[in-house]
Amino acid sequence: MLEVETPALSQAGATDRHLASFRVASTAAKQLYLHTSPEFPMKRLLAAGSGDIWQLCKVFRDGEAGRRHNPEFTLIEWYRLGFDLRRLMQEVAELIGELLPATPAATEYLSFREAFERHARLDSFTARERDCLRVLQESGRRVPAEGDLDYDGWLDLVAAELVYPQLGRQGLSFIYDYPASQAALARIRPENPPVAERFEIFFNGMELANGFHELADADEQRRRFDSDRDYRRARGSPDVPLDERLLSALQHGLPDCSGVALGFDRVVMLAAGAKSIEEVIAFSMERA
Repeated sequence: MLEVETPALSQAGATDRHLASFRVASTAAKQLYLHTSPEFPMKRLLAAGSGDIWQLCKVFRDGEAGRRHNPEFTLIEWYRLGFDLRRLMQEVAELIGELLPATPAATEYLSFREAFERHARLDSFTARERDCLRVLQESGRRVPAEGDLDYDGWLDLVAAELVYPQLGRQGLSFIYDYPASQAALARIRPENPPVAERFEIFFNGMELANGFHELADADEQRRRFDSDRDYRRARGSPDVPLDERLLSALQHGLPDCSGVALGFDRVVMLAAGAKSIEEVIAFSMERA
């Protein structure tokens, strides 16, 4: 597998609804952004024929601070040609096993729907906002005012409060087949209902990695970018230019591949038995 290094600065920002890019002033009078992930330039390399690639790099996300978050953190990101999600999940499990040899060997694989049914007693594919509200109220969890969230926002809240904290208690937990509305940069598999070909990994209730069977359709990716920008503008979030170079690379042709980003600092937290990410970063935001 080829090791690569991509730029941290870009003329495009992250359109993702839940991410905020750092804006950087430039003497060239161009608005630049620090990358929230190396994904876009890595996909451009894949489209150019790089083959399997990986890198270890710093990434930057504005507004992310807390016990498990720092605005600047480290990702291990890699892409495998011809891998389906199951094969990539197995490789991620093997890597985490090497990095955390004391991790219990038991590994569970649950669909998003199965995880919701088990830990929230809710069918995530048929539930409505009122159902999410009900299970949160019954569990005594924080409930926002109705109308503050869209449907995916309600699902995210139930997941954060009731589902994700229960995952990875006996070993690694893989959650896969997310709702199609949460596909982000992943392909959608046309089942009934359709599902996003993506996964997340949890240990002791903490998310460690996020992986996709990568979307290769440039037109569909543009549609998702535009939808995200509309969402951000409607809620007063900063608008950002989308990455036309990525879209051109997808139009040229992205090979069939799957990719994953693993939060390295969180793995170090687990290895060191740390309670906060600040304990394993030499210069956290508080000491920067």
